Amino acid sequence: MPADQAYRTMDARPNADSLIKPGELVDLVEVTPLTLNDRRIYNQLLENAWDAIDKPVTHVISKSALRGSHNSNDRVGESIERLMSAIVKVQVTWDGQAAIERVQLLGGNIESARNDGLFEYEIPPRLRRIIRNSNVFARLQREVMFALSSKYALTLYEMVQKRGNLKYRASEKFGIDALRGVLGVPKGKLTSWSNLNLRAIQPAVKEVNALSDYVVEIAPIKTGRRVTHAELRWWKKTGDGIGQAERELTFSKVGRRARIDGTGQGADPAAKVTGQPPAPPRPAASAAAKPRPAWLDSCGPALRTETYETARLRHPGYDIYFVEGEWRGWSAGKEPPVDPDRAFLAFFRKYAEANPI
Repeated sequence: MPADQAYRTMDARPNADSLIKPGELVDLVEVTPLTLNDRRIYNQLLENAWDAIDKPVTHVISKSALRGSHNSNDRVGESIERLMSAIVKVQVTWDGQAAIERVQLLGGNIESARNDGLFEYEIPPRLRRIIRNSNVFARLQREVMFALSSKYALTLYEMVQKRGNLKYRASEKFGIDALRGVLGVPKGKLTSWSNLNLRAIQPAVKEVNALSDYVVEIAPIKTGRRVTHAELRWWKKTGDGIGQAERELTFSKVGRRARIDGTGQGADPAAKVTGQPPAPPRPAASAAAKPRPAWLDSCGPALRTETYETARLRHPGYDIYFVEGEWRGWSAGKEPPVDPDRAFLAFFRKYAEANPI
């Protein structure tokens, strides 16, 4: 290929172990939320259509290939209907100008009534054009795609596979709303950084680190006291790390969560699962990480150790002693509470609701 000609996504070929996904379909924003199974099935449909994916033709695949290990076609049918009705926002560049294009993921289709029949489907015209003009893609390992247990983990894996071979970049910054959109977090869910990080990001990071050939990290970035951005970082594993991931893929899924977390019997620490040395400890904002500051002594006696620990577990990411100072200032001049510890925890709950991070 001439040096001045960009490598097109359509020139990449799937193989026995991996499939190709255009980069524009990796970083899309789901206006209509999809499930883990939806995304897996869609990746299979893209792979099956790949040789003629940019042409106005009908593609055919067996229902058993989409069904996998399940005996019923019901889940496949539900996924197909969600994919047909799904609207996504795709970042594109037309005529040198950045733009957002809203498209459907799947066109009309026919499903054979036979349990072992065929499924015929079409790729919508606008999506065909996006794929035809794509020059960035992710190469996804089938074994990893089917091993990941959450939609967020699969999405994060795709994001890293798209970016992993960039020569001069090993990180990318996202606004929190943009990150939520790319991960496919439904509107109104996981609205605070602490919930998003605890329930979506960190479990996904652990899985991708354990099962892929990259080490991934997502670090919060604050503007003032509020987390407004997050930085995605990635780096290739060493040979030992890749070997650990390959071995984990051969193990049963039973007990995998405990092995990844390092809590199961015979489980390796996280550093051994990823094959990398442990990261240096980071300063924490919790009561367990630093002593109670002296300036609080003038505001009142310390609360019970259990109270600080409860506050830390309920509200990760907050500076426990800063909030205590806010509570002391708010309660100054008021009648002392009968139970200061319970009063502080009640104040903390309302404070966290009013000041999400």
